[in-house]
Amino acid sequence: MNSQNGLKLPLSRLEKVQSWGMNREVLGYVYRPSTVAGLQEVIATARNAGRSVGIRGGGCSYGDASLNSENVVLDITRMNRILAWDPATGIIEIEPGVTLQRLWQYVIGDGWWPPVVSGTMFVTMGGAVGMNYHGKNNYKMGPVGEHVLEFDLLLADGTVINCSREHRPDIFFAAIGGFGMLGCFTRIVMKMKRVYSGLLEVDAFATRSFAEIARVFEERMADDDYLVGWIDCMAGSQNSGRGLVHAARYLRADEDPNAPQTLQVAYQGLPETMFGLIPKSIMWRFLKPFSNDPGMRLINWARFLLGSTLGNYKTVRQSHAAFAFLLDYVPNWKLVYRPGGLIQYQSFIPAEHAAACFDEQMAICRKFRVYPWLGVFKRHRTDNFLMTHAVDGYSLALDFPVRKRYESRLNQAVEEMNRVVLESGGRFYFAKDSTLTRQDALTYLGSDAVLKFQRLKAELDPNNLWQTDLSRRLFGDWDINTPHPRPLQEAR
Repeated sequence: MNSQNGLKLPLSRLEKVQSWGMNREVLGYVYRPSTVAGLQEVIATARNAGRSVGIRGGGCSYGDASLNSENVVLDITRMNRILAWDPATGIIEIEPGVTLQRLWQYVIGDGWWPPVVSGTMFVTMGGAVGMNYHGKNNYKMGPVGEHVLEFDLLLADGTVINCSREHRPDIFFAAIGGFGMLGCFTRIVMKMKRVYSGLLEVDAFATRSFAEIARVFEERMADDDYLVGWIDCMAGSQNSGRGLVHAARYLRADEDPNAPQTLQVAYQGLPETMFGLIPKSIMWRFLKPFSNDPGMRLINWARFLLGSTLGNYKTVRQSHAAFAFLLDYVPNWKLVYRPGGLIQYQSFIPAEHAAACFDEQMAICRKFRVYPWLGVFKRHRTDNFLMTHAVDGYSLALDFPVRKRYESRLNQAVEEMNRVVLESGGRFYFAKDSTLTRQDALTYLGSDAVLKFQRLKAELDPNNLWQTDLSRRLFGDWDINTPHPRPLQEAR
């Protein structure tokens, strides 16, 4: 799209749009249609103005995946209707702006739960399917796309097509995880998971290394429905990879005599205070004095100490929402990372190389003196989606604060970590990315997958209407031979 030609867009539509990680903020022409006809009008307006269109849901992508600098930003949050629900089969039909919060609250009273959930309930399901998000049960349930039965997709020319595993499977497996580059979902049909209680049985225990946590995950995968590890990334080389594991399983029909109550939305609500005293809405302010490396080292040390002593090998029952949505436990917690924001670096490594690769990543962080304040460890399985991030192995998500004074060191560390990941046969995830180069993306995706996607892009969007800052950074005009500069240096 040539943004220099065509009609001018109204300045009243120009707004600041920020990444979830607060590491990048741009100006875009934001439109919020509430119907398919409204969507079609927006893309017609963009075409006439010579502008590209980027799709934005809840804005929960850490980097530039939902930003579209000086072009049209298509905000789908007003398309938030539940179109149909069958509590007998667990099949639900929704618009793309329906949030995960609305989804689980709508179905839980009938004994159902979304089969895959993210760490926050404020994502839209259109964004979730577009990024093919995963959860703490990926090794068992796969990504969200495995539970999509069909969808309607709005194309760049304004037409709407239906896709499923039987009808246009090529588009089905490419648009799911296709980060909005083939079209905009207008209707999504999904299958929920039957649950017999609003509670999970959760085990908590400590591990001392990446090798140990991986071994424990392998031993427990058959019996546990969810597995997730918190990693103390501030620990020194002698304690690299130490952390705390939370393993959870669904309760059977006969294990919760109070199921009619625990399956109610009111029972699932997250508490509004910490320790029954401090409003959680202001908790981030109490954390702000610790928003530096020494402060976070102290918090990480204390968390591991308490978890490995008082909480070690404790079993509790916890609501689905309390276990799932840890990112929502302290509202606005990410403000601790201001003024520079944060990037999340998540790599997915085959099981046989994971422990060594993650140990090397921690060594690189120590070498360049850039320390993740948070680390999360998960188990994954492969899937059949074209632009997948999944491997039969593990992922480690690292939250790095972004500060001007060591941005150069962070760039160098990321570059080295990318090399280690790619040498280990690893992959990355567009919803989290702020740092990949074009060559990194082409290396892990493989030329066959990128060329297949490129052919679909040419068929469905020949004028490259659908774009975002992420797509331009990694793929540009989809000529995969054109080099691009490093991203973090452009992120200001």
